[in-house]
Amino acid sequence: MARAFMLLSVVLVSLLVNQGTASENQRLFNNAVIRVQHLHQLAAKMINDFEDSLLPEEHRQLSKIFPLSFCNSDSIEAPTDKDETQKSSVLKLLHISFRLIESWEYTSQTLSGIVSNSLTIGNPSQITEKLADLKVGINVLIKGYLDGQPNMNDNDSLPLPFEDFYLTLGESNLRESFHLLACFKKDMHKVETYLRVANCRRSLDSNCTL
Repeated sequence: MARAFMLLSVVLVSLLVNQGTASENQRLFNNAVIRVQHLHQLAAKMINDFEDSLLPEEHRQLSKIFPLSFCNSDSIEAPTDKDETQKSSVLKLLHISFRLIESWEYTSQTLSGIVSNSLTIGNPSQITEKLADLKVGINVLIKGYLDGQPNMNDNDSLPLPFEDFYLTLGESNLRESFHLLACFKKDMHKVETYLRVANCRRSLDSNCTL
């Protein structure tokens, strides 16, 4: 009887620990989704503010810019469509999200310089801080899924794709400035999508539609 009671106690403790871990993971996932959603909304506002600050002639220049077809972050391997995204593992989506966020940490300093100080985007370091916080959160989620196993993601050692390309953006080039803002919005939308799908997939929901 005593042994059976001890075994039952061990099982109950294990269940409580697992429930606590699951609850913490859910909190971290929800927090990550909220953070990237805010960054996506901020990126959209920055583009709108940028366009609103332009003179009529500059608006005409923007209208002649070809549709956005390539961002430097496209060199980071990622799902190419909704179907591939939904079939990707939680760990893969977390890795890709981490790389995308990491690639913007340096460049975010340039983002703040593009937008006029008269526009209400908050503290110039706001974006960089939010990106850094989100990267830390995603890294915690990745480590939780690895559970002590070595990280076998080959892309982790690759150089960030932005630094050389964006070093010259301090020259107020209208086309490149708009391109940079549009790429930032595009990548934040990607990360938001990947984290939402990853959060859904970890719950074993069969209806993780985009």
